[in-house]
Amino acid sequence: MANTQQKTLRLTFATTHGSTFTLTLPAPRADLTAAEAEAAMELIIAKNMFVTTGGELIGKKDIKITDSTTTDLYDPPQY
Repeated sequence: MANTQQKTLRLTFATTHGSTFTLTLPAPRADLTAAEAEAAMELIIAKNMFVTTGGELIGKKDIKITDSTTTDLYDPPQY
């Protein structure tokens, strides 16, 4: 049994059809700044890197780094 921690970067964009699109990236750099994340989002929008069911990405909605802890309560026996 063990605890594991994981950080995730979530970039949320507005789309042309009024919905949102979230790009989730594991293990962001510890020293990542808001300015760097915003610049990456602007580049993704400018280069039209993703087309979603909600249309093209047109704006930045949110940037978050989430930190989660998972506690494994059961280790199955090894046969």
